[in-house]
Amino acid sequence: MNNLEEIIRREIAAQGAIPFARFMDLALYHPEHGYYERTSRLIGRRGDYFTSVSVGGVFGELLAFQFARWLEEEFKVQSPESEPDGAARPFQIVEAGAHDGRLAADILGWLRCQRPELLARIEYWIVEPSPRRRDWQRESLTGFAGKVRWLSALPTLGVAPHFQSVRGVVFANELLDALPVHRLGWDARARRWFEWGVGVQQDRLVWQQLAAISSAVQREPLAGLPGCDRLEELPLDLLAVLPDGFTVEVCPQAIEWWRTAARALERGWLVTVDYGLTAEEFFRPERPGGTARAYCQHRSSVDLLGRPGEQDLTAHVNFAALQAAGEAAGLRTEGVFAQGPFLAHTLRQAAESGQSLGVWTPERTRQLQTLLHPDHLGRAFRVLVQTR
Repeated sequence: MNNLEEIIRREIAAQGAIPFARFMDLALYHPEHGYYERTSRLIGRRGDYFTSVSVGGVFGELLAFQFARWLEEEFKVQSPESEPDGAARPFQIVEAGAHDGRLAADILGWLRCQRPELLARIEYWIVEPSPRRRDWQRESLTGFAGKVRWLSALPTLGVAPHFQSVRGVVFANELLDALPVHRLGWDARARRWFEWGVGVQQDRLVWQQLAAISSAVQREPLAGLPGCDRLEELPLDLLAVLPDGFTVEVCPQAIEWWRTAARALERGWLVTVDYGLTAEEFFRPERPGGTARAYCQHRSSVDLLGRPGEQDLTAHVNFAALQAAGEAAGLRTEGVFAQGPFLAHTLRQAAESGQSLGVWTPERTRQLQTLLHPDHLGRAFRVLVQTR
């Protein structure tokens, strides 16, 4: 038993079984023992999993080109004279979930080489609540001192004096799949949903049904199916075929994050790149146990309760729920794309415009193939783009 498991057991002893969302929050984000607080070396060949960033710098360069293209096209008619105070307002690129800062360094490095005039008008904000992760990021971004600003949370509309609206791009790469999820199960005999919690039995962490579904789950329209705002409103013919114990994850925290980001965006784009599904895909028969997985040393496991703090926990993002939250906040959806086609389109835009993305060495070409190919990362990740 590790230190974090002892902390979890004490909380369960004090108040009874806890929602899995609480367990996941402690396992990943406990300030001393949480998985993401342990080391910055969690990603890549020597870590527990690969990401598009760990493949190499090409991913960040492609994002930088796309962000630059958006900003240049949207704001090209503006000049210092067109601003109310006669001074050119800066644009922001806001990254949430920057981990060790490598993606920020790739984006800023490309802008410095290829768009220095645009970079001069850009403020790069990193939303990072963890002091330890901020230190890792500062180490990665020493070459961009004065260009990067850290925030502990997204700007909150109407909260003065800290609120500053964003003109530019707010984005997250593989953040929302790591936000704590609630796991709901289907009781076929009683024809009702219940919430899975974490308890202790015979000195082991075990799954237990909670007495009631958490209020955070009940407040949000989570299903994202056409004409169906809540799990209780799923079509009767679908509920009739769901097997007993069928499990689905819901993440009110991701929806609230998206809603807050949308409200902070005065003008520009809101983007996430992540594992995810449409609402309908969550209810397919091949997923009776849900999408939550643990990752350790590049191996996937469904033992979500084992070794808390020593393995990554993740669950697929409900893109339909995010899309609905953004549109309710006034954003327009440009699309939900597989990563491969999205990045391929960006690459074509660069080629057609004659703008440089650097020399395509054999190593960079291999990186691109990994990012685009559907059997690698091109289909596993999806990109949601909304704009105001």
